[in-house]
Amino acid sequence: MARSARGAVARISGQHGGVSELVWDEVKGFFDPDLMGTLPDVWVTDTSFEDWQMLFDLVEAHGWRSEYREGDVVMPLPRAEQVLSLPVDAESPTLRVWPVPDVLAIFWFLSDDAIEFDVDLRELQGQERLDILCEFITTIGRRLRKPVVMSPEGDWDRNSPVLGFDVEADRVVLLAQPWVG
Repeated sequence: MARSARGAVARISGQHGGVSELVWDEVKGFFDPDLMGTLPDVWVTDTSFEDWQMLFDLVEAHGWRSEYREGDVVMPLPRAEQVLSLPVDAESPTLRVWPVPDVLAIFWFLSDDAIEFDVDLRELQGQERLDILCEFITTIGRRLRKPVVMSPEGDWDRNSPVLGFDVEADRVVLLAQPWVG
């Protein structure tokens, strides 16, 4: 991974053209559950209630199957501000989004200043599934006009991003050298 003097993540050169810009055989180590954890963390920082609401609107506009839950209770999706203002002792809300059948992203409402979600690497094996993930991340990044970054499961400090949507490049790029899986 490369970082600029200001700490911004820089992309790694040598990426290929194509649907997702990434080639499965070169990045499959980032999709190995034994190396990355089964549920890597995907996040957008420096967000607000408005960004969360744009995400909600995006889910509806794309017609992605979704399910909002507070604890185990499925409910209609409220406004973002309402979800992010729930009392601390309220049931934990989640938003489950299926950009395609059999590929699930689970959004966690931990704060208004970061959008965080998990994907299941067991659902993301092969070039076709890599392309689906990259399209999903790109769609979110374009709508929010912010980087969307994936790092290993449990990377709470967000110090080890491996790939993400680069706003300037307008595509998903590598943020680390590929691992041998």
